[in-house]
Amino acid sequence: MNRGKQYWVLVLTVLFSQVSALAATWQVSPGGSLSSVKEAVHRASPFDTIAVHGGTYAENLIEINKPLVLLGFDNPLIDSRGGDEIFVVTSDSVTISGFRLENIGVSFTKDRAAIRLNRVNNVTVENNQLKNTFFGIYLQYSSDCFLIGNTVIGNEKDEASAGNAIHVWKADRILVLNNVVHHHRDGIYFEFVNQSLIKGNDSRHNLRYGLHFMFSNEDVYENNVFSSNGAGVAVMFSKKITMLENTFEENWGGASYGILLKEISDGVMRRNVFRRNTIGVYAEGANRVQMMENTFFSNGKAMDIKGNCLDNRIERNNFINNTFEVLTNSRSNANLFSGNYWSQYRGYDLDKDGVGDVPHRPVNLFAMVTDQIPAANMLLHSFLVNSLEIAERVFPQLIPEQLVDESPKMKPYRYD
Repeated sequence: MNRGKQYWVLVLTVLFSQVSALAATWQVSPGGSLSSVKEAVHRASPFDTIAVHGGTYAENLIEINKPLVLLGFDNPLIDSRGGDEIFVVTSDSVTISGFRLENIGVSFTKDRAAIRLNRVNNVTVENNQLKNTFFGIYLQYSSDCFLIGNTVIGNEKDEASAGNAIHVWKADRILVLNNVVHHHRDGIYFEFVNQSLIKGNDSRHNLRYGLHFMFSNEDVYENNVFSSNGAGVAVMFSKKITMLENTFEENWGGASYGILLKEISDGVMRRNVFRRNTIGVYAEGANRVQMMENTFFSNGKAMDIKGNCLDNRIERNNFINNTFEVLTNSRSNANLFSGNYWSQYRGYDLDKDGVGDVPHRPVNLFAMVTDQIPAANMLLHSFLVNSLEIAERVFPQLIPEQLVDESPKMKPYRYD
């Protein structure tokens, strides 16, 4: 390090030490001399700490317009009592941790939230419990913020009166880590959010999507659980998205899927589990996505990949006990299916190399029929369906000839 850099590092270290030494801690408690969180925020100087002790505080519209640390001890409750937002953060370098926030009133003119972050950087919202808050945590025009370990539980019954648990709009480098988001409209909503990470979250029983993701690029979501949501997960109009080791399960309904991929490109889907969904992966306009080492188990349709999906690689996946393995609406195929395990494969392996000696065609003629005539599902195990399977073997041109796995595995993969 040259002398100039050493000088500025020394100056910044001294300044930070002086700020830390001057910072005060404000004690807030229901029976104390300072009993209002809003008043403590008003009195505090930049970089002070506000310690809020257990009890109930009937407050809202607490604007934090300077760097502060707000810490809750013994789970203090801030109750808006059907009113407006609680914390409105408009300053960089703020921490909010350890609070219970409840009862934001529903509004049809304003997206009220328990915690709103507006045009800020380096803000941490951690280990808070939000209940019945319309929107939970709402972040806009911000960057380098951390939403960690929060529990956000709604109780709305219809989409019109429900907000999103975590709503992020026009932001960069946001970490959404280990949150629980249940019973909202969308569990996690990302729009115009780039270079961000969604990891370790539990998103269940949301009215629409467990994750709703649009116009966002170079993001990663990893090791999340999306279960029993109205329509599953939607990832749309985005590029360079990496999806690793997520679980998509129990998303059932006429318009439900584990995940919808719509107009996305150059992504990676690896080691995800799709279990008991109406459709595991529904892909429309998805291009150059690598779908590798995923497990599709007991779905209605494991994969519905439309004819406008190009240059995707579907390799080394397990397709186990799905009613239908692959569905498409095109006679041609511009994607690679290779080296997958298919539990419906009826081929053989005479040379015992673990790879089937005859190709597998995963598109089932009856799946194509039920896609056009859903009521035909009642015939699933009938003599007519058995006749269609015989027709497929005699006249393979009835199903897409190019959609074929030339090297099907004889045994399922174990992904260690």
